[in-house]
Formats: sequence, C-alpha cells, structure tokens
Amino acid sequence: MKNILIIHGHPDKESFSTALFDAYKKGAVASGAIVKEIIISDLQFNPNLGMGYRKRTELEPNLLDAQEKIKWATHLVWIYPVWWGSLPALLKGFIDRVFLPGFAFQKRENSVWWDKLLTGKSARIISTLDQPAWYYWLVYREPSNNAMKKLTLQFCGIHPVKVTSIGPLRLSKEAYRLNWLKKIEQLGFENK
Repeated sequence: MKNILIIHGHPDKESFSTALFDAYKKGAVASGAIVKEIIISDLQFNPNLGMGYRKRTELEPNLLDAQEKIKWATHLVWIYPVWWGSLPALLKGFIDRVFLPGFAFQKRENSVWWDKLLTGKSARIISTLDQPAWYYWLVYREPSNNAMKKLTLQFCGIHPVKVTSIGPLRLSKEAYRLNWLKKIEQLGFENK
C-alpha cells in the first residue's frame, strides 16, 4: 500500500485540474491507499524566494506542513496546467520555497555534485495543455515536463517519474474530458 500525496497546482479551483485531482484521489482511495493532499491555492505563503539560497527565509506553517507530507509520501502526484511552456507561478513559488537544500537535496562541499534527499519515492505528473500533447512533445520537447521531471523531482532523487499530458483541452468536448477523468481515476486506483 502506498502513501500518496496529491498536489493540486492550479490556482483556479473551478479548473479541469480540480476534476483530475478528484478523479485521481477517488481511484487511489478506492484502492486502499492512504491519501493526503496539498491544494496550493489554499496555502498562505510568500512564493518569492527573495534571497535565493544565500539567506534562508523562514518557512510559513503551511510550507512546513507541506515538507512533512512530502517526507511521508511514497508517491507524489502533481496536477497542473502548462502556461507559457512552464508551471503556474504559484506552483513554481511553492517548489522554490519547499524544495530547499537540506530538505530536498544537499550540495557537497567543494564539489559540483549533490546528494539527493528524497530518494525512495516515485511521482506522476498530470499536466493539461491547450495544444495536442504530441505537438508539445514534438515541436517544443515538453519544457515544463522536463523541468519538473528531470530538473526538480529526479534532481532530488524521486524516481521513477511518469508523465501524463492531456491536450488539447481548450475547445475539447465533454466526452473527451470524461474519457480522461476515467483514465486518471484508473491511474489513481493503480497507484501510478
């Protein structure tokens, strides 16, 4: 049985991302998994890492709680839209503030290498697009998925990281969306 943490990264709770979040959670709960959640738009925190890593900004209680949930989880599920080939600003700010040295990774002294502190976890990225997923992959090479998968999650030791890109969402029909909700619920049930 997995400890699953579902992270909702869309700032609009009326978005299709919320329906995806609910579908994955429904499947995971039905499988018997233990599920916790983070809805980033509900958190109270400053998303700006104002001094970078030069000087530590005190973490707000919501971010300390988020770190505890990430430590607890064996499987992380990230659900968000792709905007301008990247993540929503609030989600990016969450990552900047939470995935800190000493928590997610640790640079080695006098070395270009680092230690990965979040090993033993897997992840699933579920991102929505306003273009076909194949076009985002073929033409743009999935910059947001690569940044999240390789330069954030795998950088910190989370492996494997699977990606599900859903698009085009804009102008999609109800049947298309319902089909995706069934697929995401099944992923939740399979704990993938």
